[in-house]
Amino acid sequence: MPVPVTAAVLNDAPGKLELETLVLDDPGPDEVLIDVHYAGLCRSDLHEIEGTWPASCPTLLGHEASGVVRRVGERVRSLRPGDHVVTCLSIYCGSCRFCLSGRMTLCPHRGSLGSRSRPVLVNERGRPVHPTARLGAFAEAMVVHEHSVVRIPERMPLGAASVLGCAVVTGLSSVFRSARVEPGSTVAVVGCGGIGIAAIQGARLAGAREIIAVDAVEARLTDARRFGATLTVRSGQEDAVEAVRELTQGGVDYSFEAVGLAATVEQAFAMLGPGGTATVVGLVPDSQPVSIRASELFLREKRLQGALMGSNQFPSDIPGYIRYYEQGRLNLDDMLSATVPLNRINEGFELMKNAGGTRVLVAIGGDA
Repeated sequence: MPVPVTAAVLNDAPGKLELETLVLDDPGPDEVLIDVHYAGLCRSDLHEIEGTWPASCPTLLGHEASGVVRRVGERVRSLRPGDHVVTCLSIYCGSCRFCLSGRMTLCPHRGSLGSRSRPVLVNERGRPVHPTARLGAFAEAMVVHEHSVVRIPERMPLGAASVLGCAVVTGLSSVFRSARVEPGSTVAVVGCGGIGIAAIQGARLAGAREIIAVDAVEARLTDARRFGATLTVRSGQEDAVEAVRELTQGGVDYSFEAVGLAATVEQAFAMLGPGGTATVVGLVPDSQPVSIRASELFLREKRLQGALMGSNQFPSDIPGYIRYYEQGRLNLDDMLSATVPLNRINEGFELMKNAGGTRVLVAIGGDA
């Protein structure tokens, strides 16, 4: 039986999120109904709110969530009611050549896995509401495909768990899976928001000798030191590329771009030493062409690569990252800079933009 849910909907872009009641459909055979407890506010959500990225309005944003399973479809085998779960937008089929070779983020069937015979969400005017990334977490409940969800231990705090499905899995997996950072290497992370901080923690866990945080905001550099950065560079006040090259006597072995601008991609590539690898994690708009010195690709064997959500394998990565958290080696609690209730979600996005910090949560079924 379809159920009414309170949700924060983007009806126009650029615009603000508006609270309204939507009707949430029953889960299909391969879907699960989840009561959402917490959802992280991500910069990609903000891109749609501000109109930087196109939005299919009306749309229900939010893709980084934790909650409890209420119902499961008849073909679902990996989950059952009462399970605590985390959502992740890198849905996968599990049977294509990319999934079978461990490159699940490249699954060509992820679009069709979210298709269904009728809309999953309908507003009071009878109009379908698009759930972003086939998730739509800024609501009291969500219906999603089984392969968008991973079960987590009940002992794991749901607030801390909510950031695992995007910021943490992207940042850590970009270190472990995309770049494969080696012990004793040097690393630069350009952009110290949620994903950048996760990448810094990943580089520390991987055994990097030097981890250089690069950001224009001093408060974020202060945070970066707390999470494992050994050196910091304040971009805008000094030439970031020259500073990194001087600190490492020629450039880093690995760099990570976690801002989403062509200019910072170019910086990440330029600050590499010979044989270095730059990994682009930020969402760079197609309207911003990237310019690099092509000769450095062959004369210095430098590499520039992209990583969709860190090339993660989230069904196995996220449980592993929870073990790091439980062992005290991965700091998720201090990444949660603020928590707001659903009716103040727009204030949460303002906090994210203007007050620094790492990750703002919206408490939906949890406590704000």
